[in-house]
Amino acid sequence: MNRLSILLLSCFLTITIYGQKSKPKTPERVINVDYSLEKGPLNTMFNECVGAGRANEGLRADWQQQLTYIKNECGFRYIRFHGLLTDDMGVYGVDKNGKPQYNYMYIDALFDFLLSINIKPFVELGFMPAALASGDKTIFWWRGNVTPPNDYERWGELVRNLTAHFTERYGVDEVKTWYFEVWNEPNLTPYFWTGTREEYFKLYEYSAKAVKSVHPDYRVGGPATAGASWEAELIDFCVKKNLPLDFISTHAYGVDQGYLDEYGNTGTRLAPNDLALSQDVLQSRKEIETSAKPGLELHYTEWSASYTPADPIHDSYHEASYVLHKLKQIGNAAQSMSYWVFTDIFEEAGPRFTPFHGGFGMLNTQGINKPVFYAYQFLNRLGNIELINQDPASWVCKDKNGNVQVLAYDFTYTLPDDSINNQDYYIRDLPAKSKGKLKVNVSKLAAGKYSLEVYKVGYRCNDAYTSYYDLGRPAQLTKLQVEQIKKINDGSPVGKEIITIQEGGVFSKELDIRENDVYFLKLIKL
Repeated sequence: MNRLSILLLSCFLTITIYGQKSKPKTPERVINVDYSLEKGPLNTMFNECVGAGRANEGLRADWQQQLTYIKNECGFRYIRFHGLLTDDMGVYGVDKNGKPQYNYMYIDALFDFLLSINIKPFVELGFMPAALASGDKTIFWWRGNVTPPNDYERWGELVRNLTAHFTERYGVDEVKTWYFEVWNEPNLTPYFWTGTREEYFKLYEYSAKAVKSVHPDYRVGGPATAGASWEAELIDFCVKKNLPLDFISTHAYGVDQGYLDEYGNTGTRLAPNDLALSQDVLQSRKEIETSAKPGLELHYTEWSASYTPADPIHDSYHEASYVLHKLKQIGNAAQSMSYWVFTDIFEEAGPRFTPFHGGFGMLNTQGINKPVFYAYQFLNRLGNIELINQDPASWVCKDKNGNVQVLAYDFTYTLPDDSINNQDYYIRDLPAKSKGKLKVNVSKLAAGKYSLEVYKVGYRCNDAYTSYYDLGRPAQLTKLQVEQIKKINDGSPVGKEIITIQEGGVFSKELDIRENDVYFLKLIKL
């Protein structure tokens, strides 16, 4: 071989070796669990409570049908909503002599329905009946009055009378399981409360004493603030005045500007901080544990990626993985994380004119499942025993029948830069990039046959908004189009097979995973 040939061969080998070394390796994420190693009972704070817009919407047939469906599929145990005492519920008035009158006909119809489907009320005491209001300032299309009472004694008597009515109708043992929360976001003045913080604390005092006067075991709390505010201050106030306080409640959202934007006009933006929202919950828990009342229950009675019902992230497949990511980060810091809300039948900005408008709901107005619905459905399908698992973005559980469930997700923040907001970004067709392979290994299973079912949510998989996008985003959907979108995104398994676990008990499954994909695996022992 001459010198030139040797040089050419050497060059070829160098290129080949370099090419082999530089070839990108497919990333692999591995979840390893041992069926015999239990972490403990699964923490189900994720479906303790869910939100809804206002009480009067709960008298509608379609609202009730959707809540029944959500209850059956996602397992929520409590529901919270605004407007229980607003004039469209016909609760309070005065006669010609100025004497208070009470009417609970609409409340009874709503609460009777809730209890009939085994969901309890997380009672928000608000807003102000006009006949008891000190002013005419209102919020939302349905005009909830947000002024302090013109007579705190009469407000207290209204709360006492209502609580006594609940007791007479449903019994002490039932009402003892409820929560009574005083007002909604009083720190957002003048939007939700025209008074001062001191006036809210006065409202809390009268309300808490009224609830406890009916039965000392009834649970009352607050301050139901936006942005985790006034928590320590309310605790200090109640300790100083020896007032009852059974839980702290507050709210958090994942965008990094403003608090209230019911029409989405200012342009919201998902916060790039990976601990956005969850750090608020962790801080709330810390505030409670360092207060004079450590161990108080903590309830986030509103939370979501965004605080406006005109934010397309709520409709996007990104919302499903976002919700799971935040719940995983929060862990056991809160007793409940009440997703705001279960349905787009929600009229803060009035009835909406398009089927996908960025509404808060897990279901749109026609009852189409959004991706976030499946996140909660998957959580509800987990077994009651969680297994030890070092993967930070998954749950692996089992049940008493020897079945195994794996819920794994990828959350990737994809907003390109701060020149674009949610309203411009999440309305697009947003293909997801590959994140490589996801491998699940479960050891020490009992030998035998199992049925494996694989479910998925992600880009163009149970992704109703993208199906709607493909139709050209029409202002109205025909009945046939609704049926088509539901059929394409009905949550059916993306894979089913019968597998045999040999002696030694090892199950392995490899899956392709993309940005913001969510997988749910059910391994059912036959």
